Amino acid sequence: LVSGTDGVGTKLKLAFHLNKHDTVGIDLVAMSVNDILVQGAEPLFFLDYFACGKLNVATATDVIKGIAAGCELAGCALIGGETAEMPSMYPDGEYDLAGFAVGAVEKSKIIDGKQITPGDVVLGLASSGAHSNGYSLVRKIIDVAKPDLNADFHGRPLADVLLAPTRIYVKPLLALMEKFEVRGMVHITGGGLVENIPRVLQDNLTAVLDSKSWDMPPLFKWLQQHGGVADAEMHRVFNCGIGMTVIVPRAQADAAEAELKRLGETVYRIGVIRERACDEAQTIVE
Repeated sequence: LVSGTDGVGTKLKLAFHLNKHDTVGIDLVAMSVNDILVQGAEPLFFLDYFACGKLNVATATDVIKGIAAGCELAGCALIGGETAEMPSMYPDGEYDLAGFAVGAVEKSKIIDGKQITPGDVVLGLASSGAHSNGYSLVRKIIDVAKPDLNADFHGRPLADVLLAPTRIYVKPLLALMEKFEVRGMVHITGGGLVENIPRVLQDNLTAVLDSKSWDMPPLFKWLQQHGGVADAEMHRVFNCGIGMTVIVPRAQADAAEAELKRLGETVYRIGVIRERACDEAQTIVE
């Protein structure tokens, strides 16, 4: 059994500001199920915790509908949860969310990164946006730039782009693991590419990523421009368009990439694993 627990972070503040609550439940499920998926586990069930000062039934209904939709995308059961009313704990109209997922994997098939070797290929799966990380910086940039959040942004209102729910990678990656040797997976959350990928690498290995190998989505370019954010800080705070990385043997990389595309994912070959030099960072973005 593999378990994970997480929240949505300060992305909720943006949802409160926009009075849009129908997607944060998907974020809540995604953060936990993607985290247990990287160990090779199939999510079995999910529990949620919804806390507020005074319950707004319409808001809570939107949130729970999102959680149910997320569980459907992940192929797991929503078996219960807790709704807590705590007067004076939260400002009017605000709430907090936490989620908890349990999955299962055969012990012999647990993915822990120990099989990763120099020459392995890093595949990057496209994100759906900023997912649920970096929103403290996002909100600061919005405060400074003061954009019209309802204005068109590449075919959608900017508000919808900012609140786009976290992509749930469970079904395509479970299917991939049935056919290919997946040696490591990393959910790109807080800490971005540079701080998450080392989680799955042995001390003697480094992942070298080519920043030109994938297209950074317009949202991140907008955030970088209006926030004056350096490239290194972008890679540390945001997923920059890559929501999940999959490390496979070089001999299987082409076929694994083709299979993920067949399963509906946008995939990039973003880097390779090599021997680590003394005191070198474990993720290098060139």
